Amino acid sequence: MLSNARAQLLASIPEDRPVLIAGPTASGKSALALDIAKRGGVVVNADASQVYACWRVISARPSPEEEAQAPHRLYGHLAETVRYSTGHWLREVAEVIAEGHRPIIVGGTGLYFQALTEGLAEIPLTPTDVRARADEMPLEDLLAGLDAATAAGLDLANRARVQRAWEVLEATGRGLAQWQADTPAPLLPLDQCSAIALDVDRDWLAARIEQRFDTMLAGGALDEVRAIEPHYDPTLPAHKAIGVPELIAYLRGSCTMEEARSAAIIATRQYAKRQRTWIRSKMSGWQKLHLPS
Repeated sequence: MLSNARAQLLASIPEDRPVLIAGPTASGKSALALDIAKRGGVVVNADASQVYACWRVISARPSPEEEAQAPHRLYGHLAETVRYSTGHWLREVAEVIAEGHRPIIVGGTGLYFQALTEGLAEIPLTPTDVRARADEMPLEDLLAGLDAATAAGLDLANRARVQRAWEVLEATGRGLAQWQADTPAPLLPLDQCSAIALDVDRDWLAARIEQRFDTMLAGGALDEVRAIEPHYDPTLPAHKAIGVPELIAYLRGSCTMEEARSAAIIATRQYAKRQRTWIRSKMSGWQKLHLPS
């Protein structure tokens, strides 16, 4: 049964406008998107882990039964070896939108939504040799190699963001901040969408995260990780999905299952905290749905 707030929200969404749904992991975004899609539209993935074919259970992708209830796009369509970027995602979303169906874009990757609604600088692809060097460098060396303007706008504790900025400067001779200053017009300006951000209670979400990881374990998450363990590569974006390094450690005898479970739940809570911070700081113009409600 729908809560009053959720029912009112669904009733208020125009049927001819694109819908954006952002929120922290385990907050119920996919279920909300499916409810909207049943009234017309295609659900489009905006989660960086759910694009990989190897992860259905551990990335909490919609089930086959859920996918059968409405069209779903950009889910599980990539091999695990693909290094997928925000630019790749944005180009694929543009293709989906061009097909003419109302997009219901849902996920927890804030950079995807930022690129979609604010535009994305057209930065050349990073050469493989530059990325290989960056993969081997400690974070402090990457930080030391950044230009001041770029460093001022980064989360300097986020290795992936710092490494990307270092790679851009090394490969192009221009800082990431310079490239971003040349950003083209956005694909979907925020004022042309129904944009919903889930604002969740921390303790409520923590309980859902723990329950969901146990459901993942019961549903075959360990089997998914076991399948990639022989060729596990911690530098691949697909293999960085939360829960994967922790279960790899268990499979390789570095920890007990209970230790792996605890570490994965902690990592998920930390990720959710970063997502909630992003929503508060970057999505002030979005309509908020408070949960539980």
